[in-house]
Amino acid sequence: MTSHVFSVNIDDSLKEVRSLLNKHKIRHVPVVKDKSLVGIISRTDINRLTFSGMYDDQEDADDAVFEMLSISQVMTHKPKVVKQSDAIKKVAEVFASSEFHALPVVADDNKTELVGIITTTDVIKYMLTLL
Repeated sequence: MTSHVFSVNIDDSLKEVRSLLNKHKIRHVPVVKDKSLVGIISRTDINRLTFSGMYDDQEDADDAVFEMLSISQVMTHKPKVVKQSDAIKKVAEVFASSEFHALPVVADDNKTELVGIITTTDVIKYMLTLL
């Protein structure tokens, strides 16, 4: 689990999300409102909106799309979460039975208090330490 998790506020712009993803080379960002977890947005969500992957010099078109939409319109609302005390086996089971690649980690006593994020890569790295 990454406990120093980057997050965005629901009122931030999609351009800010893209910048954060690129700057820190991350693929998923929890979305908060008044310090409560309300969603998650991924690099894939952002890439679905852009043309730059298909055509050269399309950043202006991408920016126009980003200005027309809000984080709330693009993010996954009420994402599946795991608790801080959940066993790694439970986390692995969630990943194995779903299409998620990242899960927000919340406090044991507050399902909207973001305390971290865990990814499939984190689980694989942990499993490798057991071999």
